[in-house]
Amino acid sequence: METKKKYNISVEATLEVIGGKWKCVILCHLTHGKKRTSELKRLMPNISQKMLTQQLRELENDGVINRILYHELPPKVEYELSDYGKSLEPILTSLCNWGEEHIVKVYGSKEGYLEDNGLND
Repeated sequence: METKKKYNISVEATLEVIGGKWKCVILCHLTHGKKRTSELKRLMPNISQKMLTQQLRELENDGVINRILYHELPPKVEYELSDYGKSLEPILTSLCNWGEEHIVKVYGSKEGYLEDNGLND
């Protein structure tokens, strides 16, 4: 018999999908367009390949990203936000904005504390 899941507060359901160290980072990168696994790895040098693969699978299983397989040699795979995942964009933007304000509050400036990679404009 399947037991029904019950949340104490609705944010738990959100964090179940996007919580953890890497999922929001992956999703934020995908708000800038489709990415191959190797592109994500380059943008996130501190994540292991195993963890990146695991997180991508979980996000795909939760329906927030699409895995696109191109039938060519060598095989090409890209990831993009699904329509459902795009509904997270305002949340992700708010998290990024808050993080930038936090960096400035704590360090006085974002220069030297936030990568100059075109994603932080």
